[in-house]
Amino acid sequence: MASTSTSETTHPVVFTTQTPYPLPSQKFMIPASWKRYQLSQLVNKALSLPKPIPFEFLVRGEILRGTLAEWCAEKGVGEEETLEIEYFESVMPPQRMSSLPHEDWVSSISCQLPGYFLTASYDGALRIFDYSQKLVQTIPAHTAPATSICVVPSSSAPLTSTPESFLLASASHDLTARLTRVDLSSPEQPRVETLASLHLHTAPVSSVAASSTHILTSSWDGLIGLWDTAIPENDEVPHDEAAGDGQGRKKRRKVAGGEDGESVARPKRKAPIAVLKSHTARVSRVVFGREADAKNAYSCGMDSTVRTWDVENGVCTSTITAANKPFLDLALTQSGNSALAASTDRTVCQYDLRVASSSATTPSVASLSHPATPSSVAVPPSSSSPSTAAEHQLVTGAYDGVVRLWDLRSTKGAVASFKAWDARESSGRKVLSVDWARGLVGVAGEGGVEVWKLGEGDR
Repeated sequence: MASTSTSETTHPVVFTTQTPYPLPSQKFMIPASWKRYQLSQLVNKALSLPKPIPFEFLVRGEILRGTLAEWCAEKGVGEEETLEIEYFESVMPPQRMSSLPHEDWVSSISCQLPGYFLTASYDGALRIFDYSQKLVQTIPAHTAPATSICVVPSSSAPLTSTPESFLLASASHDLTARLTRVDLSSPEQPRVETLASLHLHTAPVSSVAASSTHILTSSWDGLIGLWDTAIPENDEVPHDEAAGDGQGRKKRRKVAGGEDGESVARPKRKAPIAVLKSHTARVSRVVFGREADAKNAYSCGMDSTVRTWDVENGVCTSTITAANKPFLDLALTQSGNSALAASTDRTVCQYDLRVASSSATTPSVASLSHPATPSSVAVPPSSSSPSTAAEHQLVTGAYDGVVRLWDLRSTKGAVASFKAWDARESSGRKVLSVDWARGLVGVAGEGGVEVWKLGEGDR
């Protein structure tokens, strides 16, 4: 048994870890007054690490935020009881990397395409920026504020490298979603063509999600549309019946790319292959499941529900009902077993998607309290985050302009936070969207776009 002090109250501790830095299996007598910093120093000295690595410590599944004595007093743990403490690498403080200029509010950002940031703005345009902050392309895809943007993954070329050509899906208040082909094989002269417009909804389209074979759209009309990614040779929806055509012929011609809408190749009008009906109010977000075949989808809405869908059969298979929690955004944990839903009651709640509840309301696994309404939730893709810590992490953006990093193993408070646009006139404006990939967090909202580095300590 290793003893670190004899002059004050000590506590028996056994350390465990899933990192590449394990301590010998032995019991340590740790001063009860120690906090994270002293424990981290102990691990570093015991391992004689050439470069110090900061660690966080989990005591019975909860991150240690005070002294051991305070934790034991709160939990009613006696001095003789051995504690098993797990440690993992700390997250480095968030670092602001760059800003991407926009003249209007930005409602959605995607960091999923290697080397590029994709944005959707209130001016109806989609924009592509490279990592050097250069505006590569502006796409006037919509005639009203764009609400959501994503890359349609290719089954033959997963997003591990930058493809020369890719398909974008976007949604808008103009009642449509659109599929746009982008060709960056010649970076100085990128080619862009909007191939199809998706017509179903009679109210603004709130979000769009994509698998390699299908598209999902959610709308304020309470419906979810399911579409394939094939571009039809002819219109599937008649011109005079297409939702979203009430914006005026002049605007339609502008999006088509020419003065005469009939002489320029305009997007083909696609009809859905299925309509998912179950929500009783606006649908805020829809996402595909984590499984490779994307056979399940999940949605949240202003009816205070999170719903699971069998995509192939077009039916709602289960419903999580919350009490007075109109939901604004939804993300799945890396395992795909839990849903993280942001609500207007200033919380982000974690729900176990595997547990069927027979009660009128479904209890949450965890609740993350925010001082302002959280508008958006993001989880890093599992392929870009090999560490065990990332399995439990998420970022949220809120109407107070603050982005927060959370660890689901300790939900009393955020692990780290930063204020977007803090040094500019737009300070205090709302965050409307966040995304996280390859250690970069994209933040979009009323102040434009910022990119922050958010990663773990040196390995």
